[in-house]
Amino acid sequence: MADLPPLLVSIGEPSGIGSDILLKVWGGLQNGDIKDIRPFAVVADPSALQQRAKTLGTEIEIQTCATPAEVRSAFSSKNALPVVALTNALKGLPAKPDPQDAAGIVESIETCVSWIKNGLARAVVTLPINKKTLYDAGFEYPGHTEFLGALCDEWTDDPSPLRPVMMLAGPDLRAVPVTIHIPLKDVPSQLTTSDIVDTVRITAKDLRTRFGIETPRIAVSGLNPHAGEGGALGAEDDAIIVPAIEQLRNEAIDCWGPLPADTMFHAAARKTYDAAVCMYHDQALIPAKALAFDDSVNVTLGLPIVRTSPDHGTAFDIAGTGKANPASFIAALRMADEMSSGDVS
Repeated sequence: MADLPPLLVSIGEPSGIGSDILLKVWGGLQNGDIKDIRPFAVVADPSALQQRAKTLGTEIEIQTCATPAEVRSAFSSKNALPVVALTNALKGLPAKPDPQDAAGIVESIETCVSWIKNGLARAVVTLPINKKTLYDAGFEYPGHTEFLGALCDEWTDDPSPLRPVMMLAGPDLRAVPVTIHIPLKDVPSQLTTSDIVDTVRITAKDLRTRFGIETPRIAVSGLNPHAGEGGALGAEDDAIIVPAIEQLRNEAIDCWGPLPADTMFHAAARKTYDAAVCMYHDQALIPAKALAFDDSVNVTLGLPIVRTSPDHGTAFDIAGTGKANPASFIAALRMADEMSSGDVS
């Protein structure tokens, strides 16, 4: 495993807590408090990282790296944080997002994908971004995941567009929403049978190929209370979700539902499936975060690369204070390693 390419960390929004948790983890690796993390480098502006370290009342040595061998060497010594240096400078002042940082944020993501494409890295862990910072600078994608999908689309042989799928993975639950960042009132009109089919297919495939589950079991939630109760509480469950499940079962995918969402997340129910596919954002994320708020990982399925991310945002209110909890970032690093090295069980 020592010869495997390293992991890369995309710096994300430099004014948020991403730099804080990165520096906390590096300090923990240096003093031995954190173990079992494989070699990684962060794609960032070295000066901005050193300035954040000073803000946090510490100092950091940085080694700029241009090859996987340099990353592994620097990481192994623990003397200096391995950094793939950006050409765009970042201000990164705590809690002061600036559209001028957008070029560096985008460059960090692009560099990570380029390294993976060329076999120089094997996975990317993305630190949180602030969408408004990017939008104010003219960023044209809805978010991180869609941008990664577009970058990957450029170098895959598959003629059909990639369909990235969001999974929140914790120790006791893997949850996948079919619809994500849309208003709740729009979910019934935008939810389609084909979207459910695609989401479950991608989930089943990546559970096999990325998580090592030979025959994935997938529970599918209903949309309405009591999964519609035979149409008495809404027609969408029978009209949209049932046909999707029938199609998927005809494809030999082990899935069932629609299940009432209020009874599918207790401990005994969770033992019956490997992932829960839900109809909208909060239906999936509330149980996932309630069960493992600090330890869940945001995983993007359906890409030709492994991408994980901490399950939290930029938290500007505590940026630069040293209060940020790095637990989800540590879990994201470990999951990216496992998914890209075949060690997930």
